[in-house]
Amino acid sequence: MTDFRSLGLSEQLLKAIEENGYTQATPIQRDAIPYILKGEDLMGLAQTGTGKTAAFGLPLIERLLADASKPAPKGARALILAPTRELVNQIAQNLVSFLRKTPLRVTSVVGGVSINAQIKRLSKGTDILVATPGRLLDLVDREAVRLDTASFLVLDEADQMLDLGFIHALKKIAALVARKRQTLLFSATMPKQISDLAASYLTDPVRVEVAPAGKTADKISQSVHFMDQKAKTDFLIDLMCERPDDMSLVFCRTKHGAERLMKKLVAAGIDAGSIHGNKSQNQRDRAIKGLREGNINVLVATDVAARGIDIPGVSHVYNFELPEVPEAYVHRIGRTARAGADGDAIALCAPEEIGLLRQIEKLTGISIEVASGEVPADSRAASTRKGKGGNRGGGRAPSGQSRGQRSFSKSASGSNANDNENAKRQRRQRRRRGPGPRTQAA
Repeated sequence: MTDFRSLGLSEQLLKAIEENGYTQATPIQRDAIPYILKGEDLMGLAQTGTGKTAAFGLPLIERLLADASKPAPKGARALILAPTRELVNQIAQNLVSFLRKTPLRVTSVVGGVSINAQIKRLSKGTDILVATPGRLLDLVDREAVRLDTASFLVLDEADQMLDLGFIHALKKIAALVARKRQTLLFSATMPKQISDLAASYLTDPVRVEVAPAGKTADKISQSVHFMDQKAKTDFLIDLMCERPDDMSLVFCRTKHGAERLMKKLVAAGIDAGSIHGNKSQNQRDRAIKGLREGNINVLVATDVAARGIDIPGVSHVYNFELPEVPEAYVHRIGRTARAGADGDAIALCAPEEIGLLRQIEKLTGISIEVASGEVPADSRAASTRKGKGGNRGGGRAPSGQSRGQRSFSKSASGSNANDNENAKRQRRQRRRRGPGPRTQAA
């Protein structure tokens, strides 16, 4: 780790960094900040949770402070694009925390909220505009914002923006930003489209890579439980009732599935909320705030809605359904083990998902530890994976059982059936008692 003082930042910004509780720069911050301060175009590759926002935000603020210019009406001096509303809001909040006692202004614009209020805020101009591509183009079409005044362009989570179909929007926006500019691109992976995008819009960029694509954080314990799809909900409820104080994220593939699961968790006495595409921006913001402040301790989410969420207290990530794109697994479990903490990533795998699991293992280069259940017969090598673990070994077997004891196959024996009935009886008793006390989220 590197002291921020060695990176060339001013005393004013160093004081703001210290007031926010930061002492040492992460690898991506250490490697990227000096180049950005020099005005270089940069392509940064780093896994989620490594401090990318500060890596581009701190030197961007430094350069804006060094220039006494004021934003033009409807203009922005710097433009930051991100794929989701949650990530835009998070970036804006992080930047604001560094801008206290400075004249710089940050404005965020996202879909799902009043565009008229955003038009009003933009009328006087802003120093830093953080936006989702779709809403930004809506504002451009209404002539509510001009981008030709922006001499800095940042594309954050660029791979996710391409996955969401924003490639044409990005090209249109890039053409509107000032030609003489500094462009920064940050991404967790580097597919060919990202390379093409970088070649088109970055000038002789410096490439900074601090973690290879697909690498998961070292302090995440990864495990997998095999079971039938229908057994997953009761199994998840059992795990959560045993650990009522954990702050957890649960991932589903679809928005309807996420909402359905959340309601089942609430019916079981678990304080849960959900975020997905069918929720309004205010509903999503309230759910995230509820998790941060300890009003709920479980948030059920889809990949798109949860991209970029940074809640340091999340101790567990549950893959209720495995993602169809293996890279999404890396982003999902990156929601835990933030800022050097430990975390657990627990996957529930149905027989029809075994192919998805093997793709994840191939991408990450690890064999995920089997915590319970019967490994599907189509994987001859699966038995050798038991005990090898993830990055530091891991998951917890439910109800005090040792790993591998509990089976959810359709051909369960009579003793397993009795175990299941006992588990259901214990769960009903826990529901009557309530979920127990909660600890306040950090």
